[in-house]
Amino acid sequence: MHEPSVTVGVVSGEELHFSFNKPYSVNGEKVNGVQTVRYSEDEIVWNGSRYRKLVFQPQFNDDSFTLDDVTIGAHFHWERKEKQTFLGALRLTVDTDQVLAINELPVEKYLESVISSEMSATSSLELLKAHAVISRSWLLAQMMKRRAAHNETVHHSSWVRRDDEWIRWYDREDHRLFDVCADDHCQRYQGVTKATNKQVAEAVRATRGQVLMSGGEICDARFCKCCGGVSEEFQFCWEDTPKPYLIAVRDAAEKDVPDLMNEENAMRWIRSEPAAFCNTQDKRVLSQVLNDYDQETADFYRWHVGYTQEELMTLIQKKTGIDFGYIVDLIPLERGKSGRITRLKIVGTEHSLVIGKELEIRRTLSETHLYSSAFTVEKSHFETGIPQRFDIHGAGWGHGVGLCQIGAAVMGTLGYTYDKILLHYYRGATINTLYV
Repeated sequence: MHEPSVTVGVVSGEELHFSFNKPYSVNGEKVNGVQTVRYSEDEIVWNGSRYRKLVFQPQFNDDSFTLDDVTIGAHFHWERKEKQTFLGALRLTVDTDQVLAINELPVEKYLESVISSEMSATSSLELLKAHAVISRSWLLAQMMKRRAAHNETVHHSSWVRRDDEWIRWYDREDHRLFDVCADDHCQRYQGVTKATNKQVAEAVRATRGQVLMSGGEICDARFCKCCGGVSEEFQFCWEDTPKPYLIAVRDAAEKDVPDLMNEENAMRWIRSEPAAFCNTQDKRVLSQVLNDYDQETADFYRWHVGYTQEELMTLIQKKTGIDFGYIVDLIPLERGKSGRITRLKIVGTEHSLVIGKELEIRRTLSETHLYSSAFTVEKSHFETGIPQRFDIHGAGWGHGVGLCQIGAAVMGTLGYTYDKILLHYYRGATINTLYV
């Protein structure tokens, strides 16, 4: 296998502004400097002419272009827009009444950016090597899955929707026009906006072509910011297809995983702070994993959100489009192995509904996202049997599946090598080299 190229969807809009920092070629001509394109009647308008597609190619490997107003953290609490710079080719195409900008570049160059975007370049070398392997594994697995999906005749639904139950997950919405997107939905990718640290480049070179494999296939190597003490299993967040290497793991040197599918156990676990690799407030360690805007989130291992009845009632109606009346209760019906709720019953005076899976729950109970769905609900200030306050106490940051970035950072500082870090989180997997 030779090193493949990856296509990354970066930004779309009715009008895009960008600039070439060195001359690029398109249709046999060279272009440089500031450019503007806009959508019009299912075509791209550029320099007075109309196109269905435009492909701008670099002349040299270090040539770059800059895109304005790229959204990062879409729909999350740290959402913002940035001007970002990218190596490789720029492809423009029409997508649903907008112009879509796609960056195409070699996988290993993409990985240098992803690791610099996902984590601080000051991270330990072993942690960076571990992240290079999982990012490469996840990417190649997604690329193969997307290509296979084009040949499928069976439609895969990510919705189970009845009058009394909405269960939804967000993994089968594969991108049609590119391999992966540039934001947290896939892997955070910010081109060369942040200069690649030499240690990041070294980590990518040292693991070139290495992936995690299980059962003869590349592992779908998921990862999260903080598992909260126990990692989650794949089927509780996405399709009901368990993966043998994505099982619940105690994020500590000890092996025992408490039974957090049991409601009483989950409540005790979430309302306590058990020892775990990811239970840390060490700023030096956290600065390795969390970029500037991620460090705005300090209470990731155990956290709290409070709502008045009016706030929660209004929020849930806004998110679901349903008038529940007063919210009487939020009842966990099913939890995964990490204590994350996968089915939650919202009980109102006018309507009741079961929702899931974990991301749908997080989106419904927050203007942006709850940090995770591993939480308990405390009701208080009752008036005529209706609680006037809801306090949500939670654990972890993200879906919790696979490698826990903060836990892995702590493992790196404790002297664990990258292969030991990987095989702690991905049980039974092996590390193989696909290309050199």
